[in-house]
Amino acid sequence: MNWAFHLWGKDIRLLNILDLVLVIFLVIQLYRVLRGTLAYNIFWGVVVVYCAFFLVRFLKMPILSNILEKLVSVGLIAIIVIFQPEIRRFLLMLGKRTPFSREGFLMKFFAADRFRSYRQEESIINNIILAVSNMAASYTGALIVVFNNSSLKFDTSSGVAIDGFVSARLLESIFRKGSPLHDGAVIIADNRIIASRVVLPVSENPDLPPRIGLRHRSAVGVTEHTESIAIIISEEKGDVSYAQGGKLFQHSSLEELKVKLYESLIEGNP
Repeated sequence: MNWAFHLWGKDIRLLNILDLVLVIFLVIQLYRVLRGTLAYNIFWGVVVVYCAFFLVRFLKMPILSNILEKLVSVGLIAIIVIFQPEIRRFLLMLGKRTPFSREGFLMKFFAADRFRSYRQEESIINNIILAVSNMAASYTGALIVVFNNSSLKFDTSSGVAIDGFVSARLLESIFRKGSPLHDGAVIIADNRIIASRVVLPVSENPDLPPRIGLRHRSAVGVTEHTESIAIIISEEKGDVSYAQGGKLFQHSSLEELKVKLYESLIEGNP
C-alpha cells in the first residue's frame, strides 16, 4: 500500500509527517523542562543554530552549510554537558509516562499492593500542615522538602541523618529557634524524615523576585532538579510559600498546600 502523497511536486510519506510530529513533541517537552531556568536561553540559541543549519542546506549554500554542520556535530557533546541536569529530568519525565514505569497503569494493575490504604500518607500530610500552621503562627522560619515515593533519591550527606516518623512535634522541634538542627532543610521521603540541616542547591533563575531570601532560592533550586515540593515559612512575616517544578508560589494558603501534597504523595503527580 502506498502511504505517500504529492505536495509541491515532492513525494511525502506518512512516516515523514510522523517524524516531524515526534520532533515537535520532543521540542515542546524540552521547552517545558527548561522553562524558568538559566538553560532556557541556551535552548533557544541551539534551536536557532539548528534552524539556520537546515535553512542554509535547503538553500544550497555550501560554505555556511559546512561551517554549521561542523558546529552542530561538535556542539552535540557540549549540549550533553551543559544540559546534563535538564536531560536527566527530561528522561525521568518520559520514563514516568510509560506503561511500565512505577506509576504506569500496567504496574499499578499488576502490583500486589494496588489496593493498599493511603492512611499513612494522609497522616503525614496532616502532620506537615499542622506543623506549618503552628510555625507560621509563631514566625518560625522553616524549609521542608517533600519527595513522593517515585522520586529520585536526593543526596542528604550534607545534613544530619534522622530517619524518624513524620510528626508535627518533631518538625516544630527541629526548626525551633536555638535548635542546632534548624538551619538548612528537612528532607521527607519514603514517608519518613530522612535528614535535617541539609544544604540545597540555590537557584540562579534571574526571573525570581529579587527580594526573596536564601530559603526561597534554595527551595526553587531543589525543585529544578528533582520531583519534590519545597515548603518555605518566612520568619519575618510568617508567610507560607512553596516551590514545585522550579517555580515559586508565594503567599499560599494551607488548603492549597494540602492539595499539592495530596497530588504528590497520594496521586503520584510531580
